[in-house]
Amino acid sequence: MEGKLSHAAKKITLSSIQELSHLAQRCNAINLAEGFPDFPAPPHIKNAAVSAINSDLNQYRHVQGVCDLLAKAVKEMHGLDIDPLTDVAICCGQSEAFAAAIFATIDPGDEVILFDPSYETYEGCVALAGGVPIHVPLDPPQWTLDTSKLLRSFTERTKVVVLNSPHNPTGKVFTKEELEIIAGECCRRNCLAITDEVYEHITYDSLKHLSLASFPGMQERTVITSSLSKSFSVTGWRVGWAIAPAVLASAIQNIHARVTDCAPAPFQEAALTALRSPPEYFESLRRDYQSKRDYIVKLLAGVGFKIEFIPQGSFFLFAELPDNWSLSDVEFVKKLILEAGVVAVPGQGFFHTDLSSNEVSKINCHYQKRYVRFAFCKSDATLTMVAERLSKLLDEQEHLALH
Repeated sequence: MEGKLSHAAKKITLSSIQELSHLAQRCNAINLAEGFPDFPAPPHIKNAAVSAINSDLNQYRHVQGVCDLLAKAVKEMHGLDIDPLTDVAICCGQSEAFAAAIFATIDPGDEVILFDPSYETYEGCVALAGGVPIHVPLDPPQWTLDTSKLLRSFTERTKVVVLNSPHNPTGKVFTKEELEIIAGECCRRNCLAITDEVYEHITYDSLKHLSLASFPGMQERTVITSSLSKSFSVTGWRVGWAIAPAVLASAIQNIHARVTDCAPAPFQEAALTALRSPPEYFESLRRDYQSKRDYIVKLLAGVGFKIEFIPQGSFFLFAELPDNWSLSDVEFVKKLILEAGVVAVPGQGFFHTDLSSNEVSKINCHYQKRYVRFAFCKSDATLTMVAERLSKLLDEQEHLALH
C-alpha cells in the first residue's frame, strides 16, 4: 500500500514533538515538549467564544472585523498601512497561513532560505510544494547571523526567505542590524519574505519585536503570518492570518478557501474581543512569561545545564547539556521521560544541516546533538513539579557517580 503514497507524502512523517507529546500522555509525564499553555485562556476571550456559539454564529463565516483590527494593529506596531479588504487572509492558524503562503509562491525547484535551527513545519511545507530548502546556520551559543553565510546561500533560484522572530526553538529576537541585512538582500535579489511572527507579543527585557515588513522596500515583498494562539493562550482555536500585498493575499485566501473554507466561526468572533485587548493585557503577558523564563533558566542552570543564551522572546529555552554528560540529546530526553516523568524535545530535530556534505564536514556540528528545548508556557505549579523531579533525577545521578 505504501507504493500508492505520493512522493510528497513520503517526505512528511509524524513530528517528533507530536510523538513526544503522545508519549507524555501515555506515561502521564509533564509535557514541556509542545508549545501550548496548561493554564486557562483569558476569561473575557472564552466568554466571547461561548457567546458567539450561543448566538448561533456556527456556520461558514468570514468576519471582516478581524481584518479591520489587524490593519489597525500593524499600523500601531509597525507603521504599516494595509487595506483590510484586500491585504488580509484569515486562515486556520498560523500553520495554514504559512503553508498557503508557500503554496502561493513556490514552484518545483524554487529555493527557500531557512535559518537553522528552525521549526520543522517550514521545511515540510517547502517539500510539499516541491521547493528546495536552503538552511543557513545561526552560530551558537548566541545564535548570531553570519552575513557571509547568508549571502552565500542566495542563488538565481532563490524565491523566498523565511524568517521566524522571536525564534523557535532558541528564543532569539533578530537584531535591527540583522533584519537590515536580510531586507537589503531580499530587495537586491528581488526575493519574497515570509515571516512567522506568532511570538510578536512575547519579548523580554524591554526588547521590542520588529517586523521585517517594516524595513524599506519590504512591505511590497513580505507575507506576515501570525495567529491568536500564543498571545491569547488558545492554541486549539486555529485562528491565524496572512498579511500581504493584495495579489499574494488573494492567492493565499483562495488556497485557504479550497482547503478548509473558513477558520472556526465562533473563534473568529472571539478574535474581535482578543484583538481589542488593551496594552495592559500584553504588558501582563510579557511580565508573566518573563517570570517563568527566569524561573526555568535558574532551575536548569541549577541542575547543570549550560545556559549561555537567555531567551529574548517566545516561551522556549534551548538549553545545552552539561559537558560532563556523555548522553546525546535524544538519550537524555528518553531518560528524562522514563526516570523523571518530564518530556522535552531533543534539539537535533530542529537542525537540518546535512552533516555528510563536504562544506559542513569542516565545521564542528557536534553541538547539534547537545541541545534540548523546554517549553515554559506552563503554570507555576507545573514548573515547581518539574523542579522537584529534575532535582531528584540529579541526586540519583550524583549518587550513582559516587558509587
